[in-house]
Amino acid sequence: MAAIVEGIGLTKRFGIGDAAVTAIDSVDIRIEERELVMIVGDSGCGKTTLISLLGCILTPDAGELRIDGDMIDPVNHDLSSVRRDKIGFVFQMFHLLPYLTALENVMVAMDIAKTKEAEAEKRAIELLTRVGLSERLHHRPAQLSGGEKQRVSFTRALANRPKIIFADEPTANLDSRQSDNLMNLIEELRQEHQTTIAIVTHHEGLRENADRIIHLKDGKIIPS
Repeated sequence: MAAIVEGIGLTKRFGIGDAAVTAIDSVDIRIEERELVMIVGDSGCGKTTLISLLGCILTPDAGELRIDGDMIDPVNHDLSSVRRDKIGFVFQMFHLLPYLTALENVMVAMDIAKTKEAEAEKRAIELLTRVGLSERLHHRPAQLSGGEKQRVSFTRALANRPKIIFADEPTANLDSRQSDNLMNLIEELRQEHQTTIAIVTHHEGLRENADRIIHLKDGKIIPS
């Protein structure tokens, strides 16, 4: 299969001088089409930094990044356009806009991509219905459970038909039943939308869902 995301020698440091910390240290990584990949490791090992580099939220201090076959040059690329057109993110704390309804939270992602309002609303309703939220379209985040908020987050990530979705600890705020339900939903959505998904997780029970597990320690990928 072709690689959707490929990093070569990715390095990211924070701080300067003697206080500098290398969060990601010369990492080579390849994620292929339609894979479900789990990125695991102890707290502080660099997992979130790694997916932030791969998802063009952070820029590397060294190394190369390709997304969908294109070399990403932070100087010559509009990274916001890359994120908008090719990448979906699901954050641990949901990052839903509190004053918008579930429907509006999904539509806003398509508004950024300049999708016509009628088309955006139709797709948002279809996606939210698919994840079992047809009765919650007009509820604001404060009126939703943790599991419902996370489903809205995944729906928003899917809205612009990304090549890859990065999810940072998507089950951290869910109980075991909600976690199982979410992982079942993720697998179904991956198959339906032919989307690659990379998940950062501490949840041991999720590993059986993965096609591949990437172990990170002290900013480096280590053999499984």
